[in-house]
Amino acid sequence: MSKNKKVVRYRKPFNVNIGMIIFIIIFIYLIFNIFSYMTTEHISTYEVEQGTMAENNIYRGLILRQEQVYSSDTAGALNVYVKEASRVGYGNLICSVDEGGSVSKKIEEAAGNASNLSAHDLSEIEDSISEFQISYSAQNFYNVSTFKEDLDSALNESLSLAALDGISDYAAAAQAENTFHTYHADQPGIVVYSTDGYEGVTTDTFQSSMFDEASYDRTDGQRALQVAAGAPLYKLITSEYWSLVIPIGSDLAKRLADDDTLQLRFMKDNTTTYATYTITEKEGSTYLILTLRSGMVRYAKDRYAEVELLLSEETGLKIPNSAITEKEFYTVPKDFFMKGGDSGSLGILVQRSDSSGKAGAEFIAPTIYYETDTDYYIDGEEVGASDIIRKADSTETYQIGSGTARLQGVYNINKGYAIFKQIDILYQNEEYAIVRTGTTYGIALYDHIALDGSKIHENDLIN
Repeated sequence: MSKNKKVVRYRKPFNVNIGMIIFIIIFIYLIFNIFSYMTTEHISTYEVEQGTMAENNIYRGLILRQEQVYSSDTAGALNVYVKEASRVGYGNLICSVDEGGSVSKKIEEAAGNASNLSAHDLSEIEDSISEFQISYSAQNFYNVSTFKEDLDSALNESLSLAALDGISDYAAAAQAENTFHTYHADQPGIVVYSTDGYEGVTTDTFQSSMFDEASYDRTDGQRALQVAAGAPLYKLITSEYWSLVIPIGSDLAKRLADDDTLQLRFMKDNTTTYATYTITEKEGSTYLILTLRSGMVRYAKDRYAEVELLLSEETGLKIPNSAITEKEFYTVPKDFFMKGGDSGSLGILVQRSDSSGKAGAEFIAPTIYYETDTDYYIDGEEVGASDIIRKADSTETYQIGSGTARLQGVYNINKGYAIFKQIDILYQNEEYAIVRTGTTYGIALYDHIALDGSKIHENDLIN
């Protein structure tokens, strides 16, 4: 009996390895995410911040004044008696030319003796030094050389005048012989000894070539020991009114078109002033002509001046230019919008037909991206260019797409997907833009936007 007994092999029950299944699921999930990450274009973000941007409005311009040049009647030795850029009245002695040279030599010999200075002259020089010490600043170190030149000129002026007084009889005899010639101011003005040939140029006659400083040349008559007959001796600036002509670009010209006054700073001495202006086109270029009514004496020796145009700084939301893009919208008259739906949102009635062909109207509340006094701007997410809308309680209709417009904006990604937001740019440079804050359809401080607006579209999901 026992030999015929059938033996059945015991089979172990199948055990599910939960840990292995979880591992496989996680592994597949990781592979999927890695694949998605490697094949999906990633959108970098930028957090909107408050910012202020000032323009770099530093320009170099051509100074034009009312100037009259006076030349020597004869050749001879030159002596000057007035410090350059000083005011003179009618009849004041400015310089002399000595044909024989003997009077000039005596003046130079006497001028070498500082004891000839009067108490008044010494007091004025001491006052000048004291004023410079009080106003000296390390930030304006360049003033040291200017002060030295002015002091040297003042000393030479005082010494030369004192020397001429000391040899007045000798000089009078030379004048009687017509070999010593003195030159007096025939009108009030400011004395400048350098000439450059631009003295007769006006705001109507200037040329573009005059802004090429590399080819600019001037003659400094004060440093000449000998002058030829007909050579320029000095010039008188006879009016406090002067002009500064600056070449500018079309963008600045447009910005300044609606005004006629601006504030500027002279870079030479940081002096700030106001000027009226006009804008003119000449020889294919645009020029800003500033008219000033004071301060001319500070720049009497200069033909060119570097200035900063103090246009207002712009404050607002700072965003990178790369985030800015454009999008086209349908413009729909506001008259066709009404409040409806469960939320009372603004919307439009779109004409529809059911499956049986029966006409009807469907209320749609599209996203409004911008508005003007007459229109709302909507996109094509919920309506198309062929859709017809009508006014409530009216038979008047309007076809979507009859009017379109483009808006500048950025893509807001706060909600994890892209939403276009219109922006109003106040100022823009090569890298960033300042946009108006507090706009109804725009962005706000700390919003997150797509860093590159060209790589994203409306409703794109952000990974």
